[in-house]
Amino acid sequence: MFSYPDMKLYDEEGVMNRIISLLHKARTAGTTVVYIQHTEDQEYTKGTSTWEISSRITPQEGELVIEKPTWDAFHQTRLHEELQQRGITDLVICGMQSEFCVDSTTRRAFSMGYSSVLVEDANSTFDNGSLSGGQIVKHHNSVLGGRFAKLRKAQEVEF
Repeated sequence: MFSYPDMKLYDEEGVMNRIISLLHKARTAGTTVVYIQHTEDQEYTKGTSTWEISSRITPQEGELVIEKPTWDAFHQTRLHEELQQRGITDLVICGMQSEFCVDSTTRRAFSMGYSSVLVEDANSTFDNGSLSGGQIVKHHNSVLGGRFAKLRKAQEVEF
């Protein structure tokens, strides 16, 4: 999502820095880190710049990378099975895009019985012609927070 030459994510650099901080805290605490990578044959084709995980947050050895064909990280993936095998019931969710993948995955996690924290300042999206990326993020945080997930700022998240 950070590789579109003519599009910038809302608070792009700040969001990336907060994701890096969350990764550091999770790894230091020994928390399981799971990457979800959108993989499909249109916009996110394997090997293209829009598919690649940013080198700033490269998965470390042993961290899960789960490819997903839709906005929902649980749909047609092994995510639920991997979490169940590890006894994981609590999730911290961050990433792209607020109105698609973040929204769909947060709602699905709730429906499946997971307790989730949505990191309100570590998810982002692009302007869409009707709303700015910032407005979209704010809206989705307000809809998801308190209903489908606890809302926390990155600095408040503990593992």
